[in-house]
Amino acid sequence: MDAMRKQLDVLMGANRNGDVREVNRKYYDRDVCRLFLSGLCPHELFQLTKMDMGPCPKVHSLQLRKEYEEAKSKGVDNYDRELEDAIDRLIVECDRKIGRALRRLEDEDAKAAIAISVSEVTQTPEILELSKQIKEKLKEADQHDLEGKTDLKIRALEELEELRTTRADKQSILLLDAFNKDRASLPQPLPNPPPLAPLPVAAPDPHIQEMINEKLKKAEDLGEKGMVDEAQKALEEAEALKKLPARQEPVLDSSKYTAADVRITDQKLRVCDICGAFLSVYDSDRRLADHFGGKLHLGYMQIRDKLAELQVLV
Repeated sequence: MDAMRKQLDVLMGANRNGDVREVNRKYYDRDVCRLFLSGLCPHELFQLTKMDMGPCPKVHSLQLRKEYEEAKSKGVDNYDRELEDAIDRLIVECDRKIGRALRRLEDEDAKAAIAISVSEVTQTPEILELSKQIKEKLKEADQHDLEGKTDLKIRALEELEELRTTRADKQSILLLDAFNKDRASLPQPLPNPPPLAPLPVAAPDPHIQEMINEKLKKAEDLGEKGMVDEAQKALEEAEALKKLPARQEPVLDSSKYTAADVRITDQKLRVCDICGAFLSVYDSDRRLADHFGGKLHLGYMQIRDKLAELQVLV
C-alpha cells in the first residue's frame, strides 16, 4: 500500500487529495527526499528484486525537484554529496559481493574466476547512443509528468521501454560473442569419442554366496539321505541364486568423461562486474538479454553512471 501511495504521489503529486500542507511544502523540508531531488533515489531502483529497500519514507515530488534545481543553479543548496555518499555505499557493497563471488569460483576452478567486464564488452558507439537516448527519454517523461501531460508521459515511457529492450538485445549479442571466444578455450567434445572400457566383472555378493553354499550343502545332505527330489530342489535354488545380479557401487572415472559430460556439471560461470550476478558462458542470447533488461542490472548500471557523473562535477 505504501509503495502504491508513493507511485501516486510521483504521478499525481502528494497533494492529489487536497492536502493544504503539500501546497506549503518546500524542497528543503525534512520530510522531502534529498536523494530524489538530486536525481536518483535508490528505493525506486530495486523494487521487487532481492535488493528491494521498500518504499522511501520521504516525499518524492517533481515540482519540488524543479524548485531545488532552480535554487541549486543560484548556489543556494546542493545535495549532490549526500547522493554520492548513498550510492557509493551501495556500489562498495556490490563490489564486495563480486569479490566474494570471484574467490568462491577460484576455489572451485581457477580458470572460472573471471569478472566479465560488461562495461567494456558492451560499450560500443551504438550502445552509448542508445544510453544517451534513454536518459533523454527519462527527462522527457518527467517533464510531461511535471506539466500534467499524462498521455505524452505514457507514450514517452513506452518509447523508453522499447529503447531499453533494444539496448539489452544488442548488449546480449555483444556479450554472447565474448562468451563464444571464451568457450573456444574450453575442452571441446571429441568428434568420434573412443568406446568406453568394458565394466569389470563384479565379484559375487558375499551374502548371496553364503546362501548358495548353504543350498549346496543342504542338497548334499539330502542326497545322502536318499531324498532325491528335495536335493534336486535345493540345487535349483542354488542355481537361481547364482543368476542374481551382484550389487555394485558405480565407479567414477573422470578420465573417461568427454567435454559434453563436463558441460552438464560445470556451467563455467562468470561474474557480471556491474551487478555481481552469475552468468554462464553457455547462456543463450535470450537469457543474457533478460539479464541486461532486469531491474537489478539496470539499477546498478544507473547508480554507477550517476556516481561517475557526480564525481566529474566535483
